[in-house]
Amino acid sequence: MRAATFQGKGKIEVRQMPDPQIVNPRDAIIEVTSTAICGSDLHLYDGVIPRVEKDDILGHEFMGRVVEVGKESTLAVGQRVVVPFTIFCGQCFYCSKELYSACDNSCPVENQEEAEMAFGHPMAGLFGYSHLTGGYAGGQAEYVRLPYSDVGPMVVPEDIPDDRLLFLSDILPTGWMAAINADIEPGDTIAVWGCGPVGLFTILSAFQQRAGRVIAIDGVPGRLALAESLGAEPLNYHETNVLDALKQMTGGMGPDAVVDAVGMEAHGMSIDNISDRIKQTVGLPQDRAHVLRQAIMACRKGGRVSMPGVYGGQADHFPLGAFMQKGLQLKTGQTHVRKYTAELLDLIERDVIDPSFLISHRLPLDQAADGYRNFRDNQDEWTKVVLQP
Repeated sequence: MRAATFQGKGKIEVRQMPDPQIVNPRDAIIEVTSTAICGSDLHLYDGVIPRVEKDDILGHEFMGRVVEVGKESTLAVGQRVVVPFTIFCGQCFYCSKELYSACDNSCPVENQEEAEMAFGHPMAGLFGYSHLTGGYAGGQAEYVRLPYSDVGPMVVPEDIPDDRLLFLSDILPTGWMAAINADIEPGDTIAVWGCGPVGLFTILSAFQQRAGRVIAIDGVPGRLALAESLGAEPLNYHETNVLDALKQMTGGMGPDAVVDAVGMEAHGMSIDNISDRIKQTVGLPQDRAHVLRQAIMACRKGGRVSMPGVYGGQADHFPLGAFMQKGLQLKTGQTHVRKYTAELLDLIERDVIDPSFLISHRLPLDQAADGYRNFRDNQDEWTKVVLQP
């Protein structure tokens, strides 16, 4: 089969790879009909996530049609499914509490020790996202093996196009959970840093969850325009002092809740970010946490911090004093995708939301390298790339 593979920092190649096989009775195999490049895939592309190896198959946002099933799978050949990027067993302590991204069993034992050293505990398995999270082949391919297919994939209607369903695999539930983690009360003012796909879906979700105002912070005009089209008030960090502007916009209080939808590769020429970038460039496990620092400083006293942005290393100069003195709360984590998919599918079926507005480019799988490069370098125009095998 053809698949988009990692060949080193900044280098993606579509290569012929072995077809996936059933290896466990709970497995299924799907033929991929649509897959997407995620903002967190760029962390792999840029070489800042450890344990990504040559020939690893990338991609964790995908859907398709079942072509083979193990004897304990509950799927049937021919069914159409969306696949959560988090892999979970459905039976452990964490799965019983719907904390699917904390599953104890989906990361293979041989990969757990290194993750435990890095994070204190082993993580759940993720499709196409380094050997720290299991080394599973991803979905930017013609076919994918689905472990635990009896609990993970979601069977979806035949009459809704892929474009409206694909993002149930990750970024739509991620934006939804980011808004939930902000503990929004009716009429609240929410500030969202980053108007990439997750940030935009966080904005959409915040309004669905009865936020009164959403302030969108980014430096890319095209993304800010999309945020404004969703009802947000745009704030370009190239043109204004973000902290001063947020105080002015909120009567001196600051937002009720803040959302870091950027993560470990924050951009900008602030002193702290330049220092972080240098450390990251020389190979230190250093995340560029400028956005998180700024969000904490901006949030009102007693407010909430939601952090869907991906981090994987260390963060210097963390404003711990401000966090404690202001009495803030922080909620974060990889998304428990399957916890939210039924509710979000209902919103899609009733035309309350249509996630397909995000798609700017559709490319054949063979052009994956162009998709990665442009998604990273031309963010004003390339808001979301869908690949079709």
